[in-house]
Amino acid sequence: MMQQTELNQIHRDADGKMVDFAGWDMPLHYGSQRDEHHFVRQDAGMFDVSHMTVIDLRGKAVRRFLRHLLANDVLRLKAPGKALYSCMLREDGGVIDDLIVYFIDEQYYRMVVNAGTTEKDVAWIESRLVDGIDMRVRDDLAMLAIQGPNARQKAMQAMSEEMAWIADEIAVFVGAFCDDWFIARTGYTGEDGFEITLPETEVADFWSALVRESVKPCGLGARDTLRLEAGMNLYGMDMDESTSPLESGLGRTVAWEPAERGFIGREALEQQEAKGVERRFAGILLEDKGVMRAHQKVLTTEGHGELTSGGFSPTLNRSIGFARIPKGDSVACDVEVRGKRLKARIVKLPFVRNGKICIEL
Repeated sequence: MMQQTELNQIHRDADGKMVDFAGWDMPLHYGSQRDEHHFVRQDAGMFDVSHMTVIDLRGKAVRRFLRHLLANDVLRLKAPGKALYSCMLREDGGVIDDLIVYFIDEQYYRMVVNAGTTEKDVAWIESRLVDGIDMRVRDDLAMLAIQGPNARQKAMQAMSEEMAWIADEIAVFVGAFCDDWFIARTGYTGEDGFEITLPETEVADFWSALVRESVKPCGLGARDTLRLEAGMNLYGMDMDESTSPLESGLGRTVAWEPAERGFIGREALEQQEAKGVERRFAGILLEDKGVMRAHQKVLTTEGHGELTSGGFSPTLNRSIGFARIPKGDSVACDVEVRGKRLKARIVKLPFVRNGKICIEL
C-alpha cells in the first residue's frame, strides 16, 4: 500500500491526478501542469513535499561526523539556520543522495533527504554513527514548498504576525525556527520562496490559508519542469550510485579544502580528478520540433552521450534536457528522438532562473 501525506484527501477533493511517486500517493497535477508551471514562474504556487524526509542530528560530535559523511563541508556554515547543498557519497564516489543540511547550532544540524532514498539514507547514516550523536527521523513533520515571485508575500499573509515577522527577515538559503515551524528560503524551482517544515497536525489548516491567499496548488509534474528549467538535478535520473558528482554537474558540492578532511568518497574523487573526468554534464536545447526524454542518445563530434532528463519547457516553448556527454568543445549536437536525428544545441545551465531566460534562443 502506498504511503500518504496528511493532505492526501485534500489533493483528491481538489481533483488532483494521483500517481505513485517513490511509494507515495502524490498529485501529478490538478488539471493543467502547464498552468501550474506558469503560476510558479509568474505568481505563486505551492507543493506538498511531505514525502521528503527530515533528519535531526544532535550531539557534541555531530559537526565532525558530518564533515566525514558529506562531500561538502559543514564547517562553511557559520550563521544559525544557514543551509548547504551536498552529496552523500559511497567510498567509490557514487552518489547515495543529494540533500540539504542546515546548521542550527554547534550541536544541532537538520538534514532533508529525498523520498525515494530515505530507507537507504537512514541505513547508511545509522551504520556510521559514532558515540555522542542522537539521530531522529522526523515522521511527525510535514513540508510545503511555496514558490514564485509573489510566494513569500502571500505565504506571510497566511501566517501569524510573529511568524511573518520572522519569515520576512530570512535571507536566501537560510532557515529559521518559529516554535515548531522551520521556515527556509530554499526551493527546487529556480524561483524565490519558502520551504516550510511544520507539525503534520497543522499542515491542512496552513494549506487552506494559502489557498485563501490565491496560492495555486501544484503537482509533481510542474515541479519537474520547473527544476529542469532551473538546471537542478533529480536523483535517480541525473545522478545515482553509478556516477560521481564530478560527472553530474555537481563539482561545486565537493569541498576539497582543507586537504586533510577525509570525507567518504574523497580518495575515489581525487583519482577521477587526477585522471581527468571523461564526461561532462550539460544542458541540451532542441532546435527542431519534438520532445526529448531521458536515455535518448546525444551525438557530438567527440562521440555520443545520453540524456539524463528531458521534457518540454513551458517558459521557453521548446524541449530541453540534461545530458552526460564526452568532454570537448562541441556546441552543436544531434539527439535521437523516436528514430530520427534532431538538431540540438549544447548550452550552459540553467535555462531559466527567477523568471528570466538565461540562454539565447
